[in-house]
Amino acid sequence: MTNDNETLGRVLTRREVIALMGVSGAALFARGIPRLHAHAALPACVVRPQQTEGPYFSDVMLHRSDIRAEPGTGVARAGTPFDLTFNVSRVDDGECRPLAGAQVDVWQCDANGVYSDARDRSFNTIGQKFLRGYQRTDTQGRARFTTIYPGWYQGRTVHVHFKIRTEPGGARGYEFTSQLYFDDAFTDRVYAKAPYAGHAGRRTRNEADGIFRNGGRQLLLDIAESGDRYSAVFDVGLQIG
Repeated sequence: MTNDNETLGRVLTRREVIALMGVSGAALFARGIPRLHAHAALPACVVRPQQTEGPYFSDVMLHRSDIRAEPGTGVARAGTPFDLTFNVSRVDDGECRPLAGAQVDVWQCDANGVYSDARDRSFNTIGQKFLRGYQRTDTQGRARFTTIYPGWYQGRTVHVHFKIRTEPGGARGYEFTSQLYFDDAFTDRVYAKAPYAGHAGRRTRNEADGIFRNGGRQLLLDIAESGDRYSAVFDVGLQIG
């Protein structure tokens, strides 16, 4: 399977964070790292790393919140339901304010490590669109998705891709791309059950993944459990010029 370790994100130092506060295109977040000193005159947000888009992005422009099913057939990919919420903010005048109208794209593999609309050594799903979709953020900057806990494939740890765009296709639009990760011990619990247990042999864990090692700790999700489904909230602020 194609490995997307070729392009690595980079974690910025605190000195670089301060320098970037005056430059458009920085992405910031409101939790996970302590605030910087007050004399730096920064909002309660710190830069998160962008990471590689990878080989499986497909701009299908499929507007939906539940991305599990294949359009047309309505057949959902097997897996534990996972509700993922993005809280997107814009950093303006030293504060993080909800960013409405931004397009948030999400794409991921299924429980067997297969992506839709892609051709690889082990699969050909060109034309299919399962586990892909986008939402526009509401007035509170929220975009919600229902998906499944992702599977794994050779050479990568478990992850979900996302992209945030202010004007998709526009010449002046802003774009931020990265990946979300999961605690390995929690994943071990998930993978002990069907349908994940049928796809055995996972060897690449977080710290062995070259992309994760370049900022992945800042992109780990806190998973909540409720009955037979999981959920997580991801807060991200963008400094747009």
